[in-house]
Amino acid sequence: MTTVVHSISRAWLTTGATGAQNYDEFADDAEITAIISANPHSALAVEMPHLAPDSLGKSFTDSLPDAVARLALERAEGSYAEAEHVVVLYRITAPGEAPAYGLWSMVDTDQISASADEAGLVIRNEEVFIEKVRERVALAGALSTLLSPVLLLQTAKGDELHAALAAATETAGDPAATDTDQTGRTHAIWPIGPGPLQDELTALAGGGELVVADGNHRSLAAQTGRLPRFLAVVTTPASVAIQPYNRLVSELPMPPDDFLTRLRNSGAEVTERSNAVAKGTVEIYLDGRTFAVVLPVDKNLPDVENLDHALVERELLGDVLGLDPGDKRISYIGGDYSAQWLRGEVDAGRAELAVLVAPVTVDDFVAVNLERQKLPRKSTWFTPKARGGLVLAQLD
Repeated sequence: MTTVVHSISRAWLTTGATGAQNYDEFADDAEITAIISANPHSALAVEMPHLAPDSLGKSFTDSLPDAVARLALERAEGSYAEAEHVVVLYRITAPGEAPAYGLWSMVDTDQISASADEAGLVIRNEEVFIEKVRERVALAGALSTLLSPVLLLQTAKGDELHAALAAATETAGDPAATDTDQTGRTHAIWPIGPGPLQDELTALAGGGELVVADGNHRSLAAQTGRLPRFLAVVTTPASVAIQPYNRLVSELPMPPDDFLTRLRNSGAEVTERSNAVAKGTVEIYLDGRTFAVVLPVDKNLPDVENLDHALVERELLGDVLGLDPGDKRISYIGGDYSAQWLRGEVDAGRAELAVLVAPVTVDDFVAVNLERQKLPRKSTWFTPKARGGLVLAQLD
């Protein structure tokens, strides 16, 4: 059976200690340096080479030879075990949570569709920051290896894939490796070689449209770098949830009261009160005060352009503050960081404005993707995240 999901021709599986959060899951670069300092084997030392302690001060580009040397050393010292023509079962467990399942594999890059007029079974759905894409292209070119996967949501065969992955892990015996992440979740992997089970799983994983849940930059980097296939974890709707994706602004380009005045003059409803976050209402926190804000919608635009994250980008950050989405003063803060943490950053003076946005609903996410429209940048924080540094794909 023809499928867009394939085995990894030459894989490297962790033997322990290399697992890491993906490079774009952090609020602050210093967190990455601290993680690498505590664990030099972390894949982050290769993924973000300029933030490793012994490369600080170098640019990303100038640090690429360091990344190459670190990965070669990790392989030579046995941090990774080589495997050929495998897919890899993936299970994530935590007390009180249902297990999440996925399949590490390679997916055809020419199947990526980023708009309604592009054919393809892999739907990329968010705007991106092109500089981040360039870094991923350069890293893959230097290493000839992919270290972190694109997380893909199987929309048509999700239930069947979930059941098949659960059954396969139950009978697979002890995992090849496990890794515990910063939230206490346990990530386990099992390689599956050529044969009927591998064929069944790749057919199910590629059995319908695949939506990019995490890794829009990595998938575009595969296209830009002209890779025939990219590393992915194909997961199921039952395995994931969408958490908030908030914003911090380190420095306002105007005094707080002027900002509030301009916000009201833009047509926004601004009310001073707490517990404001809900679909259609964002919360802003500045100067020790909390405000509920209903931003003006434009009924002449498609529904996706009136989602809360789009309104924050266009109306609040763009029109009112005059900030481009890529402005270095804006930090995009995923759901691993609480509302209390964001307010604390403002209270501590490390930021001047926190913008809290209700998570995109699964219904909205699915509707936008079926229409092949793009979500605003950094608007869906799926959990649990697929962990980098567990399964690598060599690009021979």
